[in-house]
Amino acid sequence: MSEHEIKELIAAELTAVRSRSLAYTDADDELLVRQHSALMSPLVWDLAHVGNYEELWVLREAGGITPLRPEIDDLYDAFKHPRRDRPSLPILGPQEARRYISGVRGRVLDVLDKIDLDDPDPLRRNGFVFGLVIQHEHQHDETMLATLQLSGQPGLVAEGDLPPGRAGSASGAEEVFVPGGPFLMGTDLLPWAYDNERPAHRVDLPAYWIDRFPVSNGAYAAFIEAGGYDDPRWWSAEGRRWRENSGACAPLFWVRDGGTWWRTRFGRDEPVPMDEPVQHVCWYEADAYARWAGKRLPTEAEWEKACGWDPAADRARKYPWGDEDPGPGRANLGHRAARPAPLGAFPAGASAYGAEQMIGEVWEWTSSRFLPYPGFRSFPYPEYSEVFFGGDYRVLRGGSWAADPAAVRTTFRNWDHPIRRQIFSGFRCARPASPGDA
Repeated sequence: MSEHEIKELIAAELTAVRSRSLAYTDADDELLVRQHSALMSPLVWDLAHVGNYEELWVLREAGGITPLRPEIDDLYDAFKHPRRDRPSLPILGPQEARRYISGVRGRVLDVLDKIDLDDPDPLRRNGFVFGLVIQHEHQHDETMLATLQLSGQPGLVAEGDLPPGRAGSASGAEEVFVPGGPFLMGTDLLPWAYDNERPAHRVDLPAYWIDRFPVSNGAYAAFIEAGGYDDPRWWSAEGRRWRENSGACAPLFWVRDGGTWWRTRFGRDEPVPMDEPVQHVCWYEADAYARWAGKRLPTEAEWEKACGWDPAADRARKYPWGDEDPGPGRANLGHRAARPAPLGAFPAGASAYGAEQMIGEVWEWTSSRFLPYPGFRSFPYPEYSEVFFGGDYRVLRGGSWAADPAAVRTTFRNWDHPIRRQIFSGFRCARPASPGDA
């Protein structure tokens, strides 16, 4: 691809993500400035934050442009101000925030027009800085969707159509076999990959089985009905404490009415579709279900090998199906619809081992803690990854229905506290292979 074509692609991605951000904040000012949960920022904070991030990295760091609004840097520093405190800050109002991000974006496009993508500086080379801000804004758009879900306000989030699932897939009982042996984990090749995805390194795994599909609502409902939340056998000590303190007895936004489970989804009450992947469960719930099912959560290495490794070619794929960009027949991404697709809806998106819907649908919890790979080097700043290593964060993989293809790949690593349920999180299970399995 020529430099001109790369720049056209970057400009298109910048336009697409900004359209998405503006659509999610096309609401009354009162809703934008309100804090809907102490777990989340006001929507207007996220909106101005993405513009400030662009100003810092594209205009100042990569473009050498004099700061436009240096006086607001502190207000939009996510590390200085926890989410619960942000409503009390003198942040920009909705109209001023829109004017600010528009002014930044115009200058960003000027920098894009002039920048040399062959510059040896790693921030400029291959347009990394533009990939950085595009992915960052998409991630905040997904955060905005979680805020809109917590708001309980109907009519704010667009719906869409999804293909039907495959009959009989709702149990989530099917498994695929992954033979033992080494594979290449992480990447050195993808130009927009984050520092925590690097460097590529060989990992040798014993053989294992992993679920073909994410765990479904129907399978998870069976866990609840079997007394799974009340049986201490399935919960770790930390999980039992979380369960007692939270009072949780079902996924977030679920409620039982007679013999039917209902959920609230973006302000609408509806019966829980039993053939969709379960979402809005925390790590402790996923871990307890896996124990109840006689399995465990996969490690992130097991997840990545099952998702992206091509044993025939002895190389990693960018997506489960190959290196071709996601299309409508391969994955549920980019807010195609405001929910997961039924299990079995995307057989063309299967991995080399036959695992399906590993990209899109829900972020999938793994058993792994968020740690650096051997040889990790922080870039372009420690606060993206390095400061989170070594805590209680658990790794999530795959990307949800709300994640954009620009911010999704087989090597992408997400992480969060094990108590988090407002995110679009689910899981699949794994188990060790027995001698003679094939």
